[in-house]
Amino acid sequence: MGAAWKILVFGETGQVARELRAQAPVTALGRGRADLADPAACADAIMRTDAAAVINAAAYTAVDRAEAEEDLAMAINGVAPAAMARACAARGLPFVHISTDYVFDGTGSAPWRPEDATGPLGAYGRTKLAGEEGVREAGGRHAILRTSWVFSAHGSNFVKTMLRLSETRDSLDIVADQVGGPTAACDIASACLTLAHGLASGQGSGQGSGQGRGGTYHFAGAPDVSWADFAREIFAQAGRAVTVRDIPAAQFPTKARRPANSRLDCTTLQQDFGIPRPEWRQSLAATLETLKMAPS
Repeated sequence: MGAAWKILVFGETGQVARELRAQAPVTALGRGRADLADPAACADAIMRTDAAAVINAAAYTAVDRAEAEEDLAMAINGVAPAAMARACAARGLPFVHISTDYVFDGTGSAPWRPEDATGPLGAYGRTKLAGEEGVREAGGRHAILRTSWVFSAHGSNFVKTMLRLSETRDSLDIVADQVGGPTAACDIASACLTLAHGLASGQGSGQGSGQGRGGTYHFAGAPDVSWADFAREIFAQAGRAVTVRDIPAAQFPTKARRPANSRLDCTTLQQDFGIPRPEWRQSLAATLETLKMAPS
């Protein structure tokens, strides 16, 4: 596409947005320039951009708080992406939108395929599903990228929480009956950039969206693991002597229900765009190295 090929990114300080900024010369719009609570402003930014593709890396991600703020979460996660997608369709711009495993009900043990029936358990999942539906209905070139268990050296995430707790605890009770694929934000950012370029060149038949129109895809780190075993690997790589005790999710109640099965079948993403599942242990090692070098 050349050095002048520009990408407009919604989001500036989130985990994936920060990685996008580190990997490519994108134009990132933070809340001050494009508030997702104002979908019309987001659409207007797309109508005025000189970028060749758009990536939405911003979202309302406070899963528990969304139970009490579903209207706000719906504006950000549901209405805004639909407005972005319509603007992209009007301009003929490829649109990459990040979604989540929370659109599924988490039953069973088989990895979820992109075409499987959805069934969100709470407000966050409902609002993200609404965003997906709006993106598809817009009819433009798009890729909806569902991912799970995002971690990085930035923001709030499970890896940083475990490291913080390990500073004062030598044993922790961690949920062992929820299973998924931890996914590094840097790997998600790389996948999004590949998708944006691929859509621009006509790749991706997707799930019934038409040749070159993209579709809905899954992307998660491999192998699948429980939260408890993820924690064990974090402590092992970080050299922290912490004992992890397996507990069921029922012993760790939260306002919003979490899916027990967050496994994602990522086959079609590799078939359509050549993007394989990343090995999360390698990405975890890189994340820990980044944190080690960060100023205290």
